[in-house]
Amino acid sequence: MRIIETATFYLYDALARFHATDIPDPGTRDAPPKVAEKVNLVLGFVAWAGTAAGVAGVLVTGAMMAMSHKRGESSEHMSRLGMVLGGCVLVATAGPIIQFVFK
Repeated sequence: MRIIETATFYLYDALARFHATDIPDPGTRDAPPKVAEKVNLVLGFVAWAGTAAGVAGVLVTGAMMAMSHKRGESSEHMSRLGMVLGGCVLVATAGPIIQFVFK
């Protein structure tokens, strides 16, 4: 029984040493470079799209407010503007909030 345990130990040790160069160390909390590049590219596009959507939302809300004011209609555009600006703040602070939580 002792011989089997020793042989198994040496087999696992040899396999770990053989593949140790290919496996990233999870203890460093660093992603592999190729994965990090792709994730940063996708996050950059998402952040750009979120910023563009926020600018478009503010512009559309402002145009709707101007048309309603010209017609003499009252509506709840300030709450819509508040939601759009809240979304802009959330998009702008998403990265720093996540970094604060996970550090």
